[in-house]
Amino acid sequence: MNRSSFNRCNLPPWAIASHHFDEDPRPLVIQGVREENRFLFDLLDGLDDPDERARRFDAWVDVRFQLHHWAEQETAGARRSLRNSYVRFLRGWGHDASSVEGAVLKGWVESRMGIPPTFHREPLGDPDGAAWARYAADRTRGHAWTSAIDQQLDLLYTYTQYELTRRHPGERWATLWRGLNDLDAHEIVARPGKHEWIVRMNNLCSFTDDRERAWEFGSVVVEARVALARVFFASDLLPRSILRGEREALVIGGDLRVRRVLG
Repeated sequence: MNRSSFNRCNLPPWAIASHHFDEDPRPLVIQGVREENRFLFDLLDGLDDPDERARRFDAWVDVRFQLHHWAEQETAGARRSLRNSYVRFLRGWGHDASSVEGAVLKGWVESRMGIPPTFHREPLGDPDGAAWARYAADRTRGHAWTSAIDQQLDLLYTYTQYELTRRHPGERWATLWRGLNDLDAHEIVARPGKHEWIVRMNNLCSFTDDRERAWEFGSVVVEARVALARVFFASDLLPRSILRGEREALVIGGDLRVRRVLG
């Protein structure tokens, strides 16, 4: 936690990354996003159909960031910059969380929440080491691909939180599962119970809301009661996401309390 001292939301990094956050979660607000896009959220307030809300959100991003003008650009680089929207980064994560797209998503968490990643291709130990340099290079390369990608992700997270609130009024938590091949490969902060651990997770990590699907991704399955505010994106929120079939949720990490699910 000592690498990122600042963030762009309403709670400090140490509070968000703590497992205590999941015991008494608070909303996480990225500064200025709702205000800059107030017409979108006013529009969404009047729509009862979640699929229609998703379509309006997607259309808003296209117009807000002029993504629909990609074919009019004079250079190939400019066309790619507009053609590659946030959807490409969700898809890239779905294929490989250590991809260039994955580095951009982890970098967003680092810059907005102040929580640095712990893994990208390999463990990220020394901030001045080669692993960090490769992560930074991937993140920089991804930013060059797409116009205003961090701002697009700001809006995606804010929409996700809005939509979760609409679909689950009054709820503060979600029960999610994650398949692991080697629990011991993760840093275990504490062992509060026989089959319970507080695990230091990467700053962005994949879970699923389907317990049976979790077994497809590892020989060990853990269950977590995650604050809804930690959910950066849920795959059933947008029809265009290829993550939808895996019932995947991208969760902002830190120290999470998990319970091993016995097969």
